[in-house]
Amino acid sequence: MSPLNSKIDFAKSGGLIPAIIQDADTLQVLMLGYMNAQSVEKTQASGLVTFYSRSRKTLWTKGETSGHTLSLVSLELDCDNDTLLVKARPAGPTCHEGTVSCFGENGAGGVGFLSYLESLIDARKSADSESSYTAQLLQGPLRRAAQKVGEEGVETALAAVAETDDKLTSEAADLIYHLLVLLAAKDVKFDSVITELQRRHK
Repeated sequence: MSPLNSKIDFAKSGGLIPAIIQDADTLQVLMLGYMNAQSVEKTQASGLVTFYSRSRKTLWTKGETSGHTLSLVSLELDCDNDTLLVKARPAGPTCHEGTVSCFGENGAGGVGFLSYLESLIDARKSADSESSYTAQLLQGPLRRAAQKVGEEGVETALAAVAETDDKLTSEAADLIYHLLVLLAAKDVKFDSVITELQRRHK
């Protein structure tokens, strides 16, 4: 038995516990499933999120037929030891209806959208530069992408002191987008920036 399994209170709910599945990058809640001791063990051993099917009375690995797997990133037990938070990276839509999440049709909102945008920008590295501005920046000289961050930074600062709030919002969006492009050009993940901010906050 794994150290995690020994801490889980399976007896409280008849051998099964709810498992909340969260996108490890965007933090969007993707689905809710149920796990028993065997499915937790298999999830840890295989690296693919595995549940216990209450209707079929058997283990099932998400995506075993559709290919839309959930690659395990971490397992976290709640304060009552009877619910798991499973952070994973999905391969395709999680919901059987073809949506990203079982909780609505939309993708990640809030700050989670930045991670989604980062993945789109990263995909543009191999796109046709004739039809993609992002690809032009990524495939062009690094100094051009860096220059755009500088330009947008100045425009954002000027908008803050001399323009409307709507203009400031627009310029700030341009700045963040171009910063993500520059980070992608240097193969630096935005998560590294967040980690550094967290380190400074301690």
